[in-house]
Amino acid sequence: MRIDIVTLFPAMVEGPLGESMIGRARARGLVDIRVVNLRDYAGGRHRTTDDYQFGGGGGMVLKPEPLFAAVSALRTPATRVVLMDPRGRTFTQRLAHELAAETHLVLLAGRYEGVDERVNERLVDRAISIGDYVLTGGELPALVIVDAVTRLLPGVLGNEGATARESFASGLLEPPQYTRPEEWEGARVPAVLLSGDHARIARWRRLQALWRTWRERPDLLEGAGLTPDEWKLVERFERGERPDTIEAPADGERDQGHGRDSAG
Repeated sequence: MRIDIVTLFPAMVEGPLGESMIGRARARGLVDIRVVNLRDYAGGRHRTTDDYQFGGGGGMVLKPEPLFAAVSALRTPATRVVLMDPRGRTFTQRLAHELAAETHLVLLAGRYEGVDERVNERLVDRAISIGDYVLTGGELPALVIVDAVTRLLPGVLGNEGATARESFASGLLEPPQYTRPEEWEGARVPAVLLSGDHARIARWRRLQALWRTWRERPDLLEGAGLTPDEWKLVERFERGERPDTIEAPADGERDQGHGRDSAG
């Protein structure tokens, strides 16, 4: 996969791209990530990339010409152009999987008050926001997307099944995780995780994921494909019961329906 990040501030993104998982993936040739200076595609003696907006208003707007020129130089038949834009579709794990299936991404890091609307209308395939808050530019969102997408590429993670167990992969948040020592300052690892009973451990983890999601991100539950039995567990949470007082249903006992309407 190839990813080009078009930015006015290359130094903001170059450092992180050489570290950790992304740096190793680049070194192994699993992903080709390039940082492109937008100013290299600006015309005139001063290489101007922004201008005042028509109609008045504070702040500068990125001009269309440099962005079109940069994308034209980078484009391949497989290119998908993505603009970092607070008005765009909210970035999710599902969207990360969609982008990871592409061959070539060009990520445009907006700046100032945004980009000329003709860029949105005629150049961009998709606009993406990483959340409902304001940043000074699109460089950090571009790095977020690169990180989330790169780790989904074949061979990048040592454990190929790891991404399937992470938060949002199943629609729920991850359950608690523990490592040695078994006891630390009076706090012990739950006995079930030391039992060696893999079916019981799997049920415990699902129950804990359900509890954590209900408590921290209840908005995710409707789209998580819960079974009728799991919706009953949610109702028990709502009545004040905690997971340590509930025995999760065994896999063979779980109804295979999806959502509330199948509970009848």
